[in-house]
Amino acid sequence: MSGEVPSRSGRARRILRGPRPEAVPTLVSRAAALVGVLDIAAGVFPRFRHSRMHAIAEVLPGSFGPFAAALSLSAGVLLLLLAHGLKRRKRRAWRAAVALLPAGAVAQFAYRHSIVGVLIVLALLVPLLRHRNEFAALPDPRSRWRALANFVLMSAGSLILGLVIVSVHPHRTIGDPSLADRLTHVVYGLFGFEGPVDYQGNTSWTVAFSLGALGWITAATTAYLAFRPEHPAARLTEEDEAQLRALLVKHGRRDSLGHFALRRDKAVVFSPSGKAAVTYRVVSGVMLASGDPIGDVEAWPGAIERFMDEAKAHSWTPAVMGCSETGGEVWTRETGLDALELGDEAVVDVADFSLAGRAMRNVRQMVKRIERAGYETRVRRIRDLSDGELERIRLAADDWRGTDTERGFSMALGRVGDPADGDCLIATAHKADDVSGEYGDLKAVLHFVPWGEDGVSLDLMRRDRSADPGMNELLIVAALQAAPKLGITRVSLNFAMFRSALARGEKIGAGPVLRAWRGLLVFLSRWFQIESLYKFNAKFQPRWEPRFVVYRNSADLPRIGFAAMQAEGFVNLALPLPRFLRRRKAAAERPCAHGVERDVRAA
Repeated sequence: MSGEVPSRSGRARRILRGPRPEAVPTLVSRAAALVGVLDIAAGVFPRFRHSRMHAIAEVLPGSFGPFAAALSLSAGVLLLLLAHGLKRRKRRAWRAAVALLPAGAVAQFAYRHSIVGVLIVLALLVPLLRHRNEFAALPDPRSRWRALANFVLMSAGSLILGLVIVSVHPHRTIGDPSLADRLTHVVYGLFGFEGPVDYQGNTSWTVAFSLGALGWITAATTAYLAFRPEHPAARLTEEDEAQLRALLVKHGRRDSLGHFALRRDKAVVFSPSGKAAVTYRVVSGVMLASGDPIGDVEAWPGAIERFMDEAKAHSWTPAVMGCSETGGEVWTRETGLDALELGDEAVVDVADFSLAGRAMRNVRQMVKRIERAGYETRVRRIRDLSDGELERIRLAADDWRGTDTERGFSMALGRVGDPADGDCLIATAHKADDVSGEYGDLKAVLHFVPWGEDGVSLDLMRRDRSADPGMNELLIVAALQAAPKLGITRVSLNFAMFRSALARGEKIGAGPVLRAWRGLLVFLSRWFQIESLYKFNAKFQPRWEPRFVVYRNSADLPRIGFAAMQAEGFVNLALPLPRFLRRRKAAAERPCAHGVERDVRAA
């Protein structure tokens, strides 16, 4: 018996202490979402408003007086919108919840004289106030396209919910309105007008106020997002870029992806010593770094710590795409994160490359055939091209792009021909007897970025769709053959996702799980270049260097994958904006608030 007393008293103390501080945001967000769903149900379904569950649903926030359904519906929608911010520990979401809860308690007591409602509000308000330090996350980068996205999503949701509201009163509906009549009634009601559907008694007022509340919420949230101050995404400043280039001069040979850190749509954090840096972009709440940290390996932990501090300050999900094995070891050791093999990078050693031999037969025959068709190649540094030719190449590369937006993030520079990138390598294919095209005899372009002093890494491949097939193979072979004259000893080609699974899955003796996994990858290759990139790279007999994704926990992987697809340009959620919602140029050029906040904290 004596052994049971401490355990019971320990459980009692834990109950009195309440939840662990780090668990409060998740618990409060779930409570807010639950009450929001109940509030919506109470506002939409007449019978639900008279159930016992309604005593819980009505307390956060507001009362159920003359406009019960509309108030319930408004409260539910707002709580659902607020719940995600509470889970991500956002300071503004905490402020809104703290303001809404007392207002709901006062209204509950004034209209219904319910002590129970006030107690439930206090039960949620106490942990919010007690653990207010847990809600310190700073705002995310944002622009006004979110206002249009909110308008589209909220309008669609309001139409669906409004149709439910109009249709849940069959016994009070006068006549038998068609679906078109009910939709018309919903649209009119969202704008505050009376529609073609009529009801008996006070139901018409209930439906009208509910639809009006949905329209008001849609308009109010869209106006708030459209006219709130912007918090632009961070960009590389000229000073940051200069410091990164200095680090690449000293340490750029270590990682083939180092030069891609100079993308100007990335932000950067430096180690306290300034000898290392991590570049990143924030996409859908994911703080996405790519490749290894830049700089001295011994200074990496300092830069990684700054990166993790920034992620914690904004409640972002930290992730690293495409780091090397060494980089993955340092990230996991310093942060406690996990690593998963993502694929392999194809690296060709120039000294070992040759078109001779059976393994290179297909490439050799393709190159010979194209050369006989009258094509020739040129391989030069960007600084050796004239301005006119460089502009022609740049326009051709943009015109031949297969998508409306530039793809790439972790292994793409995002620009061609910038004066600061004079060491970049460009390979072009020409057809001497064809100068009738818009770009003269230019038929294909390959662009490589520096990899230290003796290497290059493939950035982009573009070709005229009317040119003969095999342009990319021709230019890669030309670049490899010209490499010794340019002092290049190694060339990094494309990244092949899940290469090992594809390679092992097609071998004799592969198990059913591996074969099924390979089959899924082949199926997905219809939309994403998974198998085709692997087979293309394998033509050149490269050595394979594994690359990893670093993540916090397995539950974050779907979110990280979606953010990576957005960053790489495979998913584009940026809708075209009306002019009054577009970001002004001055706002895009001013210093990012993230950097200001970092400087204040550092001071």
